[in-house]
Amino acid sequence: VDIGETESFLHGGELPTLIIQSTCHTVHIFVNGQLSGYAFGTRENRRFTYRGNINLHSGTNRITLLSVAVGLPNVGGHFESWNTGILVPVALHGLSQGKRDLSWQKWTYQVGLRGEAMNLAYPTNTPSVEWMDASLTVQKPQPLTWHKTYFDAPEGDEPLALDMEGMGKGQILVNGESIGRYWTTFATGDCGNCSYTGTYKPNKCLSGCGQPTQRYYYRDMKLSWLKPSQNLLVIFEEIGGNPSAVSLVKRSVSGVCAEVSEYHLNIKNWKLESYGKGQTFHRPKVHWKCSPGQAISAIKFASFVTPLGKCGSYQQGEFHAAT
Repeated sequence: VDIGETESFLHGGELPTLIIQSTCHTVHIFVNGQLSGYAFGTRENRRFTYRGNINLHSGTNRITLLSVAVGLPNVGGHFESWNTGILVPVALHGLSQGKRDLSWQKWTYQVGLRGEAMNLAYPTNTPSVEWMDASLTVQKPQPLTWHKTYFDAPEGDEPLALDMEGMGKGQILVNGESIGRYWTTFATGDCGNCSYTGTYKPNKCLSGCGQPTQRYYYRDMKLSWLKPSQNLLVIFEEIGGNPSAVSLVKRSVSGVCAEVSEYHLNIKNWKLESYGKGQTFHRPKVHWKCSPGQAISAIKFASFVTPLGKCGSYQQGEFHAAT
């Protein structure tokens, strides 16, 4: 983007505003190599608009947009035609000439990140990269940062998980294997009231408001690619986080509980309700299955009809049936 020397914002005026529309999940904006801002959509509405002031200098400026999709549509009518990514126009407002549509500028396109091309996550690869001590960045977390460390596999056969407390959004790799994306977004809603009266809906009897919707991330890290020692953990953090709070934890299960209501939401019933088809609802069921090497030793409580309480403190209600 070419900027003339006479632009008012170069002489103390208000900075120009960049407006971007997107149907991708996240977009990061860079101006002349520096991160200028980011924005993201929601599960209910992937489409969003970024508006932010950008600092340009006279002469030629470079604007880079990093568009991130957490998966692509794979279901629904004509899903292959759904837009995913940056939409036009991309516009710059607040210049002397008014609005400038950047959609007609010459844009280049590139897939992936430089860190991916350099194979930073692979233990057999030793790229010439200068890593910085994480303690130097804790006070001011940096977005779009690669973090790495080494850990030894703990003893035992319990399932392992990574506690991503303190991190924001990104991807986790262990010994070059991706164990998935993480996004520790915080749950919102009303956790004070609880009533299952009527048809079950996901927003009934919420819990964990103000807490991360998911904190523990795992895939079976007891696979052959996990070594007894010197396992390489690489985290790509998009929005900024504190890697010193990340820890490896074991899952030790001594008891489980579950509850289900007569009209508990399941996929088949949701489809029937969504399309207004008056067919018979499918009865919901609870399925329990032990991990390899484990078994159910006892059933401490079971009650049908109107049980009271919550997990760990169930009680028989006014009406009760054991089977």
